[in-house]
Amino acid sequence: MILPKIAIAAFFCVVCSSHSRAATAVGNFQVQINIQAACVVASATDLIFGNVGVLAANIDTTSTISVQCTNTTPYTIGLNQGVNGASVTTRQMSGTGGLVNYSLFRDAGRTLNWGETIGTDTVAGTGNGSGQSFTVYGRVPVQTTPGPALYSDTITVTVTY
Repeated sequence: MILPKIAIAAFFCVVCSSHSRAATAVGNFQVQINIQAACVVASATDLIFGNVGVLAANIDTTSTISVQCTNTTPYTIGLNQGVNGASVTTRQMSGTGGLVNYSLFRDAGRTLNWGETIGTDTVAGTGNGSGQSFTVYGRVPVQTTPGPALYSDTITVTVTY
């Protein structure tokens, strides 16, 4: 009888002594991120006028620019004149047959030129943290038709914030 009592007492001593030796320490650390005002051009689709013959009537098409800015960040979107030496009011696509004039607008009626002078011919917005889409309205006006070729230009989108 004494042996089982000693075994039980030894068991409780081991269990109790291991609990009395256990200890914990607690600490804290901070988790931070500093969001600064920022914008990115999330995407810009190509403006394709398609396959045409004689430029005897206006040819209209559209593309889309998507801008993502931090919430509450005011911004403007400007479009430059392109790489073919034209102005923002009469841009030009270049090809082996010469040049084709075209224009970019901020409105569906194609009356408000889209350029790069802030407060004059740019588009303004305020970021909401998600992508915001803007339509670019393009027009090739009636003009003397150059020779058959592929004509192109490259426009730079600038977001100022």
